[in-house]
Amino acid sequence: MKIFKIILLILVAVFVGIQFIPAKRNQSTSVPTTDFLVVTGAPQNISNTLQTSCYDCHSNNTYYPWYNKVQPVAWFLESHIGEGKAELNFSEWDAYSERRKKSKLKSIVSQIEDNEMPLSSYTILHQDAKLSPQQKTELIEWMNKMIVN
Repeated sequence: MKIFKIILLILVAVFVGIQFIPAKRNQSTSVPTTDFLVVTGAPQNISNTLQTSCYDCHSNNTYYPWYNKVQPVAWFLESHIGEGKAELNFSEWDAYSERRKKSKLKSIVSQIEDNEMPLSSYTILHQDAKLSPQQKTELIEWMNKMIVN
């Protein structure tokens, strides 16, 4: 029983201690001129859907929930956001080549059609990020037009 208390105290101390190690935050106060929504002039419905369902992980500005202040959750979220931005960063859209832009658009369409994005692990806690059938259709049609142009 005594060993259990010691282990528990050590775990509590470690948990409290890691709360003082901050995570890097993915937040910006401005929208760059290279941003996808600025460059493409996306209609309001597309813009709203992308900002709600995609921009937290795929842009330079994440809206953080309250639980991001708790470690090790914050480290996990920052790692996840870093991976998302490495794959696609809407804030740096205009820096991509035309070929890469078309490739990214095709990938986005494919992942929406296959229900791979937004991730189910994200939509569990962010119900508003789930794409309705209408939103999926609108996004796919709009992006397919962008691919052709």
